[in-house]
Amino acid sequence: MKKTFSLLLLFTAFLMNAQEKKNAQKTQFVEVSCGQCKFGMKSGGCDLAVRIDGKSYFVDGVKIDQHGDAHAKDGFCEAIRDAEVVGQVKNNRFVVSYFKLLPKEQ
Repeated sequence: MKKTFSLLLLFTAFLMNAQEKKNAQKTQFVEVSCGQCKFGMKSGGCDLAVRIDGKSYFVDGVKIDQHGDAHAKDGFCEAIRDAEVVGQVKNNRFVVSYFKLLPKEQ
C-alpha cells in the first residue's frame, strides 16, 4: 500500500511539473511600434503593436504612451523599436505579462 501511494504521489508531482512547463511563457525579442502608423494595421487610432515572425498583433497590457510621447521623433508612431516581452497570442492580440523596451541603436 505504501509503495502504491508513493508511486501515485510521484506520478502526480511529475504531471504537475509537466503542466507548469507547458504553461510557462518564453521571453521573446520582438519589434514594437504603432500598429496603425508603422505596421499598417487597421484601428481607430494609434495603438501599440508587436511584430512576431512577420505577423503584427495589437498589445494588451501595455499602452502606447507608457514609454514616452508616441509622436515624438523616436516615439512608436515614428520609429520601430525592439523590446523584450513575455506573453502569448490570444484572440489575435498579444497579451503581455512582461515588457521591456530596449535601448535605441545609435
